[in-house]
Amino acid sequence: SYAQARDQIKIVGSSTVYPYATVVAEKFGKQGSFKTPVIESTGTGGGMKLFCAGIGVNHPDITNASRAIKSKEKALCEKNGVKDIIEVVVGNDGITFSHSVKSPDANFTKEQLWRALAAKVDVNGKLVENPYKKWSDIDASLPSKKIEILIAPPTSGTRDAWNSLVMNKGCTKAAKSIYESEGKKAKKECAKMREDGYAVEAGENDTLIVQKLAANPDAYGFFGYSYYLANKDKIKAAAINGVKPSLEGIQDYSYPIARPLFFYAKKAHVGVVPGLKEFLDAFTSKKAMGSRGYLTDIGLVPLASDKYKVTRTAAKDLVTISLK
Repeated sequence: SYAQARDQIKIVGSSTVYPYATVVAEKFGKQGSFKTPVIESTGTGGGMKLFCAGIGVNHPDITNASRAIKSKEKALCEKNGVKDIIEVVVGNDGITFSHSVKSPDANFTKEQLWRALAAKVDVNGKLVENPYKKWSDIDASLPSKKIEILIAPPTSGTRDAWNSLVMNKGCTKAAKSIYESEGKKAKKECAKMREDGYAVEAGENDTLIVQKLAANPDAYGFFGYSYYLANKDKIKAAAINGVKPSLEGIQDYSYPIARPLFFYAKKAHVGVVPGLKEFLDAFTSKKAMGSRGYLTDIGLVPLASDKYKVTRTAAKDLVTISLK
């Protein structure tokens, strides 16, 4: 059976970028020239697999990502003939470590978060299976409450960003040097999470994590800034190194868990799938992504103007990235 031509843009990928892409897609569809794009929230890793599987109407046109494309994903794309890829940096996001509004305010260092989540930690100069059951076991200043953290799955871009910004930065010098002396990659080992019930995998659905946090004042979870903003009646953000997430702090990266967000589009699909070029134009317009664009209303932290120009040019002129 031959592939039926598609008259609707198909988008997959990151749950963090999903709310932004959805708003752009709805406005785009309402203009009436093209159908509303169909968006599936698969997580960053899952989206990359689908996106890199091939060219043609059976494969998505765009994948959203809450981290940059990895070299092994570039290789997969190239192997499957997906060679001309346009990279758009959407804006910045702060991962919020959130909990119920019913619980007392909290402040954590990256080391404390690493100690709460890591599979192995250093105690008295030795690496041991994580022994901490309560927050106060890590530090007497922390609450005497059971550690309970809802975590994103390994395929999640938010988990990747958490690993690089929290697990690797919070991992102690002692732990890193032990791993290195054993000939292991500290970066990989420091990011391994405990599997003894204190870190609970919660899937790719951030709205569900918010509901679970609202129902359990002792639990924590992490997700993008937009979910925190949209649910401030139910949840609040813990401070990290004394800093709470804010638009300004995320834009200037003074909030310690800030990161850029992306989407990737197939140049080969422009002119094949109706509206793709126009959608790239709409998403990167000042009206959407600008410093007073409508995406800022739902928590996107806009790019500094020099970075915005690069992204706008990539979308307008269909500038492709190197796969090497």
